[in-house]
Amino acid sequence: MLVALGAYVLAVALVVLTPVSYEGVIHAISDLARDGLGIDWFGSGWIEFAANIAMFVPLGFLLTLLFRHHWYGVAIALALSALVEIAQIVIPSRQPSVRDIVANVLGAAIGAVLAWLLVVRREKKRATAEVES
Repeated sequence: MLVALGAYVLAVALVVLTPVSYEGVIHAISDLARDGLGIDWFGSGWIEFAANIAMFVPLGFLLTLLFRHHWYGVAIALALSALVEIAQIVIPSRQPSVRDIVANVLGAAIGAVLAWLLVVRREKKRATAEVES
């Protein structure tokens, strides 16, 4: 579990702490949504927001499994997200944003809930197996 968490944190750090702009990718997805799928409201801002949510789901999931207290992962994600946004102040082509923090914490919360549901399901199966034995 710690190896997966470490690999994940390293991958996220490479994405969020390097001076690489993903605007081209975001605009391409926005154009595809608008022109290919006819979704006019799903612009680049929503794509970036959704990407930030998706990026932090694994963090909330892994931290919840690690600590067994689902809100620890969300609190740690909040702290990490705030640190990332502060660090982005000095990184070229990066703009820190409170909106990114909100999306990141939302993603971590989704991950925490998914992990909690997994744990509850496993515990119910285990309890059922013990009763049947």
